[in-house]
Amino acid sequence: MNAAAIDKRAVAASFSRAASTYDQVAELQRQVGSNLLARLPESLRPRSLADLGCGTGYFTRALNARFGRPVLGLDIAEGMLRYARTQGPEQAAWITADAEALPLRGSSQDLLFSSLALQWCPDLGRALADARRVLLPGGVMAFNTLVEGTLGELRDAWEQVDGYVHVNRFMPLAQLQSLLSEAGFARWHCEVETHVLHYPQLSALTHELKALGAHNLNAGRPGGLTGRARLRALTAAYETHRQSAGLPATYQVAQIILHK
Repeated sequence: MNAAAIDKRAVAASFSRAASTYDQVAELQRQVGSNLLARLPESLRPRSLADLGCGTGYFTRALNARFGRPVLGLDIAEGMLRYARTQGPEQAAWITADAEALPLRGSSQDLLFSSLALQWCPDLGRALADARRVLLPGGVMAFNTLVEGTLGELRDAWEQVDGYVHVNRFMPLAQLQSLLSEAGFARWHCEVETHVLHYPQLSALTHELKALGAHNLNAGRPGGLTGRARLRALTAAYETHRQSAGLPATYQVAQIILHK
């Protein structure tokens, strides 16, 4: 994504509104975050660690349980942080923060963890540079992000209806790998997982995206309500993708470990 494509205030507001509904529909988010957690080096024993884009605090709690250390939970969406505070753990500190300008001292963290948050950064390179700044020598950054091909069925269906941007744009894998190479880390590893979810009808997918706060946040999106005729056309276009299990929605998830 580029700076013109995403509005941080819109992202913060959308995820704040979704705080109370997010965990009810976040099965994929829990799965890919758990997969990232499992990729952390076995030898890792962080004394200081932070969860960037912590949302409701699900992985803040998981990190606390795994390492037995206080965790900093950072998120741009204040509504998410208010909800996270009610869930614990008591040792966590919850901080309103932008991943591109972390309010953390340089060389202060052993581990930075971030699951499905950094795709909302207009400038991922800047976020990686700031992460490298706050990591201690030998520190690890583990993050995952959605890449191009995610929600491709929905994008394809909308393209048959009109010329507006209805689906969030995600970075091509080659561009992501180029950013990782240029970020100044000692070494890194990136692996892409493909997850295909199935829905009985289109409304089940669109309601889930809204409950996650992850519906369309791009510039170029249409204003106002979507007319019934266009929704019928979208439904008909999406139906061409139907499989025996239902309507597919594909997610391409890059799982990344970086060593400073």
